[in-house]
Amino acid sequence: MAQSYEIQSVQRTDSMTGTEGAIWHSYVISYDGAESIRGYREGSREDVMLAVEEIVARLNQRHAGRFGKPGRVHLVLTPKEKT
Repeated sequence: MAQSYEIQSVQRTDSMTGTEGAIWHSYVISYDGAESIRGYREGSREDVMLAVEEIVARLNQRHAGRFGKPGRVHLVLTPKEKT
C-alpha cells in the first residue's frame, strides 16, 4: 500500500504569541501531494521530526483501516427446518 500522507516540510519558526518555549517548528503534512495539515510544535528539529513521523504513521494506519478493508458481505440467514 502506498502511503497517502507524507511530511512535506518541517521548518524552524518564531514562537507564537502567548506560548512558552524557545525553539518552535512549523510542519506541513500532505495528502496525495496536496497540503492538508499544518501544525506547530515546540522542540528540536529532531524531536519535531520524530513526532510528525508518528503522526503521519498513525494517519496512514487509520486511512488503511478505513479504506483497506475488504468489502462487506451481506449475509441472509435462513431458519433451520424443524424435524
